Amino acid sequence: MNYRNKIISSLAAFALVLAAHATAQTSNAKKSEAAKKQPPAKIANSTGGTTPHETTSAVVDGNRVILVYGRPFAKHPRTGEVRTVWGGLVPYGKVWRTGSDEATLLITQQAIELGGRTVPAGAYTLWTIPEQDGSAKLIVNRQIGQWGADRDLTKIYNEANDVARVDLQKENLSTPVEQFTMAVERNPAGGGWLRLRWANTQYSVPFTVKK
Repeated sequence: MNYRNKIISSLAAFALVLAAHATAQTSNAKKSEAAKKQPPAKIANSTGGTTPHETTSAVVDGNRVILVYGRPFAKHPRTGEVRTVWGGLVPYGKVWRTGSDEATLLITQQAIELGGRTVPAGAYTLWTIPEQDGSAKLIVNRQIGQWGADRDLTKIYNEANDVARVDLQKENLSTPVEQFTMAVERNPAGGGWLRLRWANTQYSVPFTVKK
């Protein structure tokens, strides 16, 4: 295992420890235990079944930013049915967990300024609210470890734990993206970008590392 992968593995393990701690501290222990016992394959998500997961990261101005997320497909993974993504799989005006299965995880080694809001070093979940007019917001939430179906979002997402809500910039893609993709990219002028790509749409937000 090379040095880069060791860093990713170590930080991912750290995030899992935090997630376990958060679960242990929940005030609703019975519901938490029931959720743990439920087989993942039976949990509904935006793809109609379990999907691949990916860890991606980049070092921006000396700070590593990591994303861990589920990657749903536009086409149904079993039937091949072509499905509408924005306004379909991802409803407008509702909180989406920015992927499938577990809520998407963001880890930053240092504090960053994301879309004009400060996010301290640590682990967070990312949520998204796309609107029919093309606008969208990215939500950074301090609670981690959530897993659940879209219909249960009111149980697994708590707005009181939001650290930041920032506007996303929308761009139309000339080549559609079949599988939901996220990226951390360096900006040659300084700082970086968080990007979300799916179907014919890309959403982005800039960030800088706070010194």
